[in-house]
Formats: sequence, structure tokens, C-alpha cells
Amino acid sequence: MRLALFEPDIPPNLGTILRLGACLETPVHVIEPCGFPFSVQVVRRSAMDYLEHAEIHRHDSWQQFQAERPAGRLLLLTTRSSVPYTEFRFAAGDILLLGRESAGVPAHVHDAADARLAVPLKPGLRSINVATAAAMVLGEALRQLQAFPRPAEQGPPRP
Repeated sequence: MRLALFEPDIPPNLGTILRLGACLETPVHVIEPCGFPFSVQVVRRSAMDYLEHAEIHRHDSWQQFQAERPAGRLLLLTTRSSVPYTEFRFAAGDILLLGRESAGVPAHVHDAADARLAVPLKPGLRSINVATAAAMVLGEALRQLQAFPRPAEQGPPRP
């Protein structure tokens, strides 16, 4: 599994997703340009000391990402889908693509996706935070694939 962020707008969301990737051993691809200067200082506040554990791949553009991305299905998380992520069968090489917080993704990116998935929401509400959506869908994908990181042996349980 991999996460990919298309031109993220909000540094704390990127930092949170980098921390998520570090904790769940999931590489994160950042497709630039970002809506802010991407630097360690900008994302450190939300990524905290997890940043050095994150596997980050930066791409200067959508075209570069498409040329360099690993094999696997591109799955777009979008409010413009009628397919709930909970009804989708994930595969090990899948890439979960998240759009800009302010605008999602343009039509050509939408069209490039192999599948479009939605987080089911209460009618009348638009969307949830992109980092929250990433965590929900990545969690389901890892659960299906039995691919969560294995906890270190911590000794016998306490009474």
C-alpha cells in the first residue's frame, strides 16, 4: 500500500499523513506543487519526531508522479464516487490518492484513477478532513490485507 497526496494545501494535514505513513509503514508520495513551501520545518510540528521514520517520495508534477510511480492500481478518494471504500477489495500494490483540500483533483487526474472510492457521509455534509479519510481507508486496506505492522514482543500481559 502507498499514499499519494495531490498538491496538498495545508501543512498540518501533510504532517499528519506523514506520521500516519511512518506508523503504518506506508510510503507517502507528495505530488507538487504544494500550496506552501514544503520543508521539514513546515511539517515537523504535526509530523513531530516521526518524520525521520517516514518514507517520503517527492514528485515535481503529476506527470513526473505518473512516470515514476510504482506499479499498482491508483485509487482516488473522492466525494464524487458512489463506491464506498468499505465495499472495495484492496490489493497489496494499491496507491491511495488524496486530492487538494481546497479543490480535490482536476478532471485529468480523476480520469487517470483505476477506481474512485468515497467515505460514506451523513447526507448534506460535504467531506471529512483529508488526513482522517486517509487513516480510515488505509486502515481498512491494511485490515483486508492483514498488513498492519506487527507489534514488538512486549512480554506477558499484566494481570
